[in-house]
Amino acid sequence: MQQVGSETFLAGARPVDPRALPVPVRTPRRRLANRLNRAWVLHGRAIRRGLMVAALLLGGLVLYQVREPIGALAAALGGIAQGNFAQAGLAIGEISITGQTLTAEQDIFDALGIQPHTSTLAFDVEAARQRIAELPAVASVSVRKTYPGDVEVVIAEKRPVARWRVDGITFVIDGRGEQIGEDGGAYGDLPLVIGDGAADDALVMIRALDGVPRLREGLVALSRIADRRWDLIYDTGLRVQLPEQGVAQALRNLLSYQADYQLLDRDVSIIDLRIDTVVAVRPNQSEDAKKS
Repeated sequence: MQQVGSETFLAGARPVDPRALPVPVRTPRRRLANRLNRAWVLHGRAIRRGLMVAALLLGGLVLYQVREPIGALAAALGGIAQGNFAQAGLAIGEISITGQTLTAEQDIFDALGIQPHTSTLAFDVEAARQRIAELPAVASVSVRKTYPGDVEVVIAEKRPVARWRVDGITFVIDGRGEQIGEDGGAYGDLPLVIGDGAADDALVMIRALDGVPRLREGLVALSRIADRRWDLIYDTGLRVQLPEQGVAQALRNLLSYQADYQLLDRDVSIIDLRIDTVVAVRPNQSEDAKKS
């Protein structure tokens, strides 16, 4: 080994020129990588934030573009599942309806909303119950499904108190005067009221007559006059005109006149009780009087 100045050389070795050492070549690709590395170090946080915003915008755009296909696919899958449930033995089979008289069965079926392929799992009991409860004659209703495929409907209807004839149609009404169905002939024992406004005040008049049952014999209709007062119409053609006020007292007076004078059995066409202290009657015309 030989030392020259501050450099040491191995024996027999030739000195190396530092300028002859290999020098890395900076290609365009390496220069770009270096610049990117420097930018990431200096501005990494801002770059990450920008990339995140861009990703969110891209995701939103993609979802907006595919929203309709996704909705159609979901609807199709729902329909397939519904059909599969029905085919698997969960289709609604027997529907039992009890308690209805005024309410048509078809109206109840329509309110249930059951289709041929509706499954027991997909049937919404509460929604069906609410729709049936809105039918005019229904006071309360319970809807129950029993697996694998039966539905039971139990209805309690409103109590009819009278029949109301208007425009040639006879309806059955409840205590509030609401129409709860048409009279198909099954309610002939209920009082018949006629005239505008008769349904609204029918219950009050019916209760007044309940206190004098003798006066209901042969009574065929209660006629509302000008929506202010009532006439009693009997099967003999007799019409009893009642006052606007003091109806109960007028009925008691009529009952007394019947007991003392058989006024209802006499050959008269009108008994006028509109004035409390006066009783006016109109006799039926005789055949001779009619001819003259």
